[in-house]
Amino acid sequence: MDITKETKNKILKVCGIAAAAVCIAALAYMGNSAKENEKEAAEAVETAAIAQETEADGEAASEETADGAAAAGETAAGETADGESAAGETANGESAAGETANGEAAAEETADNETAAAEEATADKKSEYADLAIADVRKYVNVRSGPNTDSKIIGKMYDGSVAHVLAKAGENDEWFQVVSGNVEGYIKAEFFIYGDDAAAVIDQYVKRYLVVNVTRLNVRKEPDISSKRIGYIDNGGRAVLLEWGDEWSKIQYAGEKEGYVASEYVTLEEEFIYAKSIEEERAELAAIKEQQARAKASEKAAPENTIVTTPPPQTNFADVSELRMAIVDYAKQFLGNKYVHGGRSLAGGTDCSGFTCYIYREFGYSLSRTPEGQHASAGRSIDISQIQPGDIICYSSNGSTCTHVGMYIGDGQIIHSANPRSGVVIGAYNYGDKIMSVRSIVD
Repeated sequence: MDITKETKNKILKVCGIAAAAVCIAALAYMGNSAKENEKEAAEAVETAAIAQETEADGEAASEETADGAAAAGETAAGETADGESAAGETANGESAAGETANGEAAAEETADNETAAAEEATADKKSEYADLAIADVRKYVNVRSGPNTDSKIIGKMYDGSVAHVLAKAGENDEWFQVVSGNVEGYIKAEFFIYGDDAAAVIDQYVKRYLVVNVTRLNVRKEPDISSKRIGYIDNGGRAVLLEWGDEWSKIQYAGEKEGYVASEYVTLEEEFIYAKSIEEERAELAAIKEQQARAKASEKAAPENTIVTTPPPQTNFADVSELRMAIVDYAKQFLGNKYVHGGRSLAGGTDCSGFTCYIYREFGYSLSRTPEGQHASAGRSIDISQIQPGDIICYSSNGSTCTHVGMYIGDGQIIHSANPRSGVVIGAYNYGDKIMSVRSIVD
């Protein structure tokens, strides 16, 4: 019995390889001779073997497919792992990005700090006189309560008055907010010499006064003891110095008058001119009227040549070294106080030369009111190798004139009214500016 290839394949699909071989052999045996049966059986076995190989190949293929799937899975897993790794890398990247962001933030912060430091350094290098202003007017200019001409007049600044500029105001910064003496208010900027231009001429605007250090001092018409007396000044009173002399000094007295006083009974002081409040101006006018009245008064009210000297202040210092340390300790009381251009108070604030001038004034010494004046005339000049606490160091920021002074306190340090930003501070004596001279005041 002949069995077609198609039939054999159908049997394989339905019965499987082993059963198909039996079925095919049986079918062939039913209608064949013995020889044919052997042939058919052999073919059935061969068919089954082929089928088995095919199945094996199929299984191998399936296995390969499975392996492929596994590989794919592994690949996928690997890829997933790689993806996770990539995700990790991404996370790391994000972390890196975060770090970058943090780095950028840190860089920005560093940049900000560097900018702040640079601004601070710039501020430190800023001229001490950057906020100094000197009134440059025909007679005076009004000080107002606000930055406009409608504001109340609270004082006057006369020509040559010194001011510290606190701020600029107005739409185009055409007004200065200033403090001068006891007056704080607003004046148009056009009426000032300002900044370094003011610093260059500051010595021309110092006014010199003679302060009476006796109970009462006669003012005479001429520089002679026999000259007519035109008035007197009581202890602590002062007059504008017009001309200094070893025996007699010429002063401005009773407003527009001139007279002479004995130089041995006065102390020379230097001050800047300041703005005057309305109240201060009234008080000054009253004092001038009083002097004018004295000039007209009968001499019976104050007998001729009546001079009662006031004893100098007593000190309890054992030696000069103790005095020096007392001066230094007194100066340290004002550490942290503000810097004010032309300021006339240690407590309220003053500038560098005002600081040394007023410190020494408390101990009976008269110093110039300007850095250049102290450099030229305060005490005696000594070498830096001889410096002791209490000595004054004179500095120059331009290499030619004295622009700053400070008091040496020992251990390589000075105390000084440094600048408007810092006020009164302690620092290294060799901070950078050229040292012009060292002045010993007490010996």
